[in-house]
Amino acid sequence: MSKGHVFVGAVRWPGGANMTPPPNTLGGVFRLGVGESEWEHLSQGLPAECHVPCLTVDPHDGSRIYAGTQEGPYVSTDGGSSWRRLDFPRQDRQVWAIAVHPRDPRKLYVGTSPLGVFISEDGGGNWRETPSAVLPDITEMRGFVNRVMRFAFNPARPEEMFAALEVRGVIRSTDGGETWQDCGQDLIRLSEQPHLKSAIITTNTAEGMLDVHAIAISPAAPEVPLVALRMGLFRSEDHGAHWQDFEMRKLSPIFYGRDIRVSPHDPNTLYATLSTAANGATGSVWRSTDLGRSWARFDTPTKPQSTMMAAVPSPRDPAVVYAATRKGEAFGTVDGGTTWQEVPLPKGCIGVMAVALN
Repeated sequence: MSKGHVFVGAVRWPGGANMTPPPNTLGGVFRLGVGESEWEHLSQGLPAECHVPCLTVDPHDGSRIYAGTQEGPYVSTDGGSSWRRLDFPRQDRQVWAIAVHPRDPRKLYVGTSPLGVFISEDGGGNWRETPSAVLPDITEMRGFVNRVMRFAFNPARPEEMFAALEVRGVIRSTDGGETWQDCGQDLIRLSEQPHLKSAIITTNTAEGMLDVHAIAISPAAPEVPLVALRMGLFRSEDHGAHWQDFEMRKLSPIFYGRDIRVSPHDPNTLYATLSTAANGATGSVWRSTDLGRSWARFDTPTKPQSTMMAAVPSPRDPAVVYAATRKGEAFGTVDGGTTWQEVPLPKGCIGVMAVALN
């Protein structure tokens, strides 16, 4: 029986406002068999010089993979071997987030840069944009465009859903994505605390708290969204009206949060990544087995040399987790973290943005 595959999405641009690819860089989709050591560069049907900042495995069908690119969303129905572009109306939009409705495999959500949310009810044939998802930029980030990074559904009531926005906080919908409300005001309030102030691209010190990269919700606490953002990991117990700090800086000297995931096998188990910065010199993977009340370093045998972008548990096997750094390092465990195998991506793959397993 197949153990499944690991998929990595990479872009060729350096990051931030710099969109000029360095020479000899690789972008696109890469595939690895779980427990194996050779990556395949998948390109059939994808655009030339492809940038892939997001990958999503259909929870209803593991052979169906969605990829966000610089010219819209693509889908593979054969586990990544071949791809086709969905009939998405905006070829000028980068796609940074794709989600499949947990109860309806034909209902798709796409989040874009510039900021936008699009919905399809027929598997990607027709789309409509939801205007209320587009919030005004309050940090005045010259050269950087706000974007949707990830969606999360309330497992008990999927008509309630959230989206993580970089650099604009969190938005919430209670009608399946048709209309959206801003959940960023309390993040701005928290940024008044000295240790939560951060301004890198602008002079607005709320910038760091609005720099949200990932959002997740556990079936064990379906009313509590969890986010990873520049200043750490946070949760909300009132649907995004207020946010509480997991205070990871008490455990770790580095706390830039890039990813947070819920185990598909144990709703009390969370995985998160902490690093030094968006394009930093090291990173780490953390695990909680009690829904975030306590955390422990999970990737201790590894020595990451750049920002840890993602840590993803396998939907097939609770002992399998893969993680990847921005500059092309990848690590996998098939025994619940006791041992790790390093499986570096091909040379030139220095812009990893997404990891997925089927």
